[in-house]
Amino acid sequence: MKKLFTIDDFMIAFVSALGYGYGETISKVFGLPDWLCLVICFAVGIAVEELISAIVFSKTVQKSPKKRFVTYVSILAAFLIGHTVSIIWLGESMLEHLTEEFVFAVVLPIIGFFVNLLIRRYHIMKIREVYDDGNDGFVFDLNDEDIEETNEQNKSNPVEYDVDYAIKTRTGIYVGEEYKGVNVYFGIPYAKPPVGKLRWKAPEPLPSSQKVFEAKNFGASAIQVEHKGIILKNHRQSEDCLSLNIYVGKEKTKSKKPVVVLFHNGDFTYGGSVDPLVYGENFVGSHQDIVFVSFNYRLGIFGFIDFSEVPGGDAFPDTLNLGLLDQIAALEWIKENIAAFGGDPDRITVMGFESGAVSICMLAVCKKAKGLFQKAFVFDGNPKMVYGAPTVSRDLAKKLLEETHTASMDELMRLDTETLKDASQRLWRYMSVPTYDETFVPADVYEAYHNGVAADIEFIIGIPSNESNVTRSFIGNYNYEKLLSDGLTDILNDIENSAVAEVQKYIEVQKESTSELEARSKFIDKWIALGNYRGAVKLSEGGNKVHLMYWDEKPLIENLGSGTVNAAAVLLGNEEALQLYGSVMDNDISEILQTLLHKFIKGNALKLYNNEIKGVDAFDWKKFPKALIVKDNKIFCGKIEDKLNEINDLSISL
Repeated sequence: MKKLFTIDDFMIAFVSALGYGYGETISKVFGLPDWLCLVICFAVGIAVEELISAIVFSKTVQKSPKKRFVTYVSILAAFLIGHTVSIIWLGESMLEHLTEEFVFAVVLPIIGFFVNLLIRRYHIMKIREVYDDGNDGFVFDLNDEDIEETNEQNKSNPVEYDVDYAIKTRTGIYVGEEYKGVNVYFGIPYAKPPVGKLRWKAPEPLPSSQKVFEAKNFGASAIQVEHKGIILKNHRQSEDCLSLNIYVGKEKTKSKKPVVVLFHNGDFTYGGSVDPLVYGENFVGSHQDIVFVSFNYRLGIFGFIDFSEVPGGDAFPDTLNLGLLDQIAALEWIKENIAAFGGDPDRITVMGFESGAVSICMLAVCKKAKGLFQKAFVFDGNPKMVYGAPTVSRDLAKKLLEETHTASMDELMRLDTETLKDASQRLWRYMSVPTYDETFVPADVYEAYHNGVAADIEFIIGIPSNESNVTRSFIGNYNYEKLLSDGLTDILNDIENSAVAEVQKYIEVQKESTSELEARSKFIDKWIALGNYRGAVKLSEGGNKVHLMYWDEKPLIENLGSGTVNAAAVLLGNEEALQLYGSVMDNDISEILQTLLHKFIKGNALKLYNNEIKGVDAFDWKKFPKALIVKDNKIFCGKIEDKLNEINDLSISL
């Protein structure tokens, strides 16, 4: 993606040659020792090279073709004058030094390229040793020490603490620490623990407090379903899971820093902020003018279930979308307290992948969430991925009663956490997700988008071309086959009768070149992609500023897929985490996408000027319906409708 060397590198070489040449030649004129001449040569040369590089690669020069041309002419003139003066007064030609500089301009990048290639090959070799063909899904090679460290817990009221890392908020004083050049504050509660009498209740605000709390370790993850390919099965879980994590760059800024809030993935039954894919220290380390926040929320039977038909269920009116209420509570805490960490409460961007993206799509039209965020980056999530009626959630409640041999809410409330966790594991296929509720979310979110309900929010919509293998890698082959069968049945029941035949025809055609499972997987991918695209259409119709991203990168290991995992790691710069998940990061792609994400969070135009990232040409991310396409280690803008409409007229029936 990046050029190894550019015309700018060669132009810099002209002035650099003068610096090195004059530094050496003048030193010799004064009769200084050879070693000192060499030192002065490098000192002057490096200083001149740094100065001219700063000028040539500056925003002022690179944004204007005319200024680039004038700069190049000035550099050539300076070299010619300097070369002539050197010959006349010093009897020394600068051409030899120029030749050396040209060699360095070419050879060093090539050497760097091959070194990076060897490092990449090494990482690929190690990954293939762990994953082979990837048919077993995600496998994590974690040692006991790492697991033990991740499971350490914060202390309440530490006797001694470093006041330099103590932040006072309304709900307490939280003491963090420095980690990788970033100040981190982990495991901060944002609502009362939803335990005891508060189980299955809407989150309640924390009381005001002057107490001191340690904030150096992640809070517990939500109780969740554990699959073989889920890394969080190694992390402690608890019903007391409503905590968040804050990453703050050490560099000071004159104004408050914009905030990005990460909603984790996991199909609403698993996942959490302790997943290294969604760590924030690398992104904040590279972009010190950003505050990054991640958080946990209730999942599965603790976050999305309907007890309205269970005896005593009327005392638990909010269970249908408790996970979303948790998310709102987290955003409210952030808006109230983030200024203490240097963040701007009026410049909040939310960012979500898969279930996190679905959540954001819902909150964008939720009255309770109004004004809590101004920008949204959603990857692989759309309103069609939730339920239109609470039927499934009510059925889940009935199955939970059967599984736990209970008959009322009183009996359910007396069950311990482990009993409910075991029951949720067995009930995984029947788990619920957010559900439309006219008192909370409009019955038709697409229509709400079209009517401008979310028009004050700027969006980036991310669409993966092939997410199915990623899902399979998380939950395993057997579970995936069951999930796919249930998903296909739900879709066929949901679409118009005229489209059913088209779907069946599409699957039959795909089966001619692949298995039935793969054919169904490909259809599900198209269905979800179309839903994502339709969300972009409706938002645009409603007056939203929308940018589209299409992720079409090939996976390193085909069976592991390339989608949510790769995009999350690349956008946040989490290279080591991506290797855990069986892939290797393209650092050029990561740097470009991180730069664009940073601009989005800051409220700047999604453009790159020449050499803003050294070796990258000027680039403009066109608004919807154009899309930013990431494919074959390249980034470019184009249309993607033809990639989505393989199923005739299916988009109309969505």
